Amino acid sequence: MSAPKIYALHENPEWFPPFAEAFAAEGVDFEEWVLTDGVLDLDEAPPEGIFWSRISASSHTRDHGLTKDYSRAVLSWLEAYGRRTVNGRRVLELEMSKVDQLTALRATGIDTPRTVAAVGRDQVLKAAQGFPTPFVTKHNQGGKGLGVRKFDSFEDLAAHVTSDEYEEPVDGITLIQEYVVAADGGITRVEIVGGEMVYAVRGDTERGGFQLCPADACAVDPVTGRPVPPVGATISMAPDDEWGLFSEREGYDDPVVAKYLAFTQRHGIEVAGIENIRTADGRVLTYDVNTNTNYNSDVEQGTARSGPREIVRHLARVLQETYPKA
Repeated sequence: MSAPKIYALHENPEWFPPFAEAFAAEGVDFEEWVLTDGVLDLDEAPPEGIFWSRISASSHTRDHGLTKDYSRAVLSWLEAYGRRTVNGRRVLELEMSKVDQLTALRATGIDTPRTVAAVGRDQVLKAAQGFPTPFVTKHNQGGKGLGVRKFDSFEDLAAHVTSDEYEEPVDGITLIQEYVVAADGGITRVEIVGGEMVYAVRGDTERGGFQLCPADACAVDPVTGRPVPPVGATISMAPDDEWGLFSEREGYDDPVVAKYLAFTQRHGIEVAGIENIRTADGRVLTYDVNTNTNYNSDVEQGTARSGPREIVRHLARVLQETYPKA
């Protein structure tokens, strides 16, 4: 029987290199399980070890339409056999549903944007009737700004819903949500690992709009449409041309952080990036919980702590706690 080790469950190899590098830097052994399809023998016991899930709600956008339910099956199997999961079965449900996230956040006393969920395409207009304008629509199961659009009037939405441009949500649920303007032109993403804030990141909404996936694999300049060069690349641009959409919010100590730590503890979330926006009228509204959080290499170069390495250290501690004699 092999020694217990860490298993990393995911579906997008393009997002995994920073974590593989962190495992190597920390000298920690691990094995990847890519959950796009496969065979699951329910009578066979899983290997000994701990299992870190970083399954993404946007997996279906990469032609991995089976991942969500396959991951549900795998995590149910692991937990039924008593295996320790990190961001396990319950957390997967939060990742897959913004309705689940928003209701859970509100139950913990965290302010969220005004939101109405429409189940079925025919109900979208009904959900938006009387909703203050402007508003945005978004997919309940999304990621990377999937399906997010701003509408200045009900009539604009009606024209869109009946057009060929309308994107059907993969789970049939569309959110109508209040549109808010950031007081400083950016959102804040609080990165949490093992019950601690690692750091906070500012995402530039004025340049990035709704497309604020921090992973380097997502990096496309929203103005030019060009891929953003990797860190350290030599590029030619005008002096006022800025590539980076993300920067560290040094010293971020908003009271909402304590609420996030209580929220993650309550729901068994061990790794997350939670996003909020401070509005022009002084509210702090939390709108997204990313349990498969990615990190931006530009930000990582300047931070005192590395997100991926903090994850690996946390996983190593969990492995040692789970198998103290191994």
